[in-house]
Amino acid sequence: MQISPHIGSQLVDLCSALLLLTCFAIVAQRRLSACVDLFALQSAFLVLTAALVAFLTGNPHIYIAAALTGVIKVVIIPRVLKKVIERLNVKRELVMNVNVPAGLLICGALVMLAFFITQPIIPLGFLLTRDSLAIALAIVLIGFFTMIARQKAVSQLVGFLVMENGLFLGATAATYGMPLIVELGVFFDVLIAALIAGIYTNRLQDAFDNVDTNHLTTLKE
Repeated sequence: MQISPHIGSQLVDLCSALLLLTCFAIVAQRRLSACVDLFALQSAFLVLTAALVAFLTGNPHIYIAAALTGVIKVVIIPRVLKKVIERLNVKRELVMNVNVPAGLLICGALVMLAFFITQPIIPLGFLLTRDSLAIALAIVLIGFFTMIARQKAVSQLVGFLVMENGLFLGATAATYGMPLIVELGVFFDVLIAALIAGIYTNRLQDAFDNVDTNHLTTLKE
């Protein structure tokens, strides 16, 4: 089945927009388990986007990257984080550095900033995915903001993983994906980082009876 380049580009942009919407949902969410579920949903949209790009471009290595994304980010990492949340018995992020309405406004500003930065670059591209570059940058910025705005270690890790999703989308938008060996290295680095973070949050709970990273300031005294 053949899809015209124009329709293909619109489908990719639609999938990218769904990724961006999940970022706003994560920022608006206070329950940690729901943040993990939304990250898994975002990763599923990323899998769909990568598979669509692979189909439209005929690049088989993107199918491999999409499959790895599905296994690691949709299945393994969310399960690890859910077990960490159950182990720590932390259900809600009671205190946030930035409240939800202000956080959503900041995210909206970050999206506008991302489109402003990439607007001069996008017309120079010729790929079907070039319009997704602005959304990819916006996702990276929102992921970084999530790491700053949240106090719980688990939700900060979700912010880091959202950033990585944005980087993956950006690589796909800019060059139809990185070389396969690089993508494999990145995926396993992310998996190891998630496992280490799970151990770290357990140790933080044992040491401070809390997973609020603000308690780490006591180490300075």
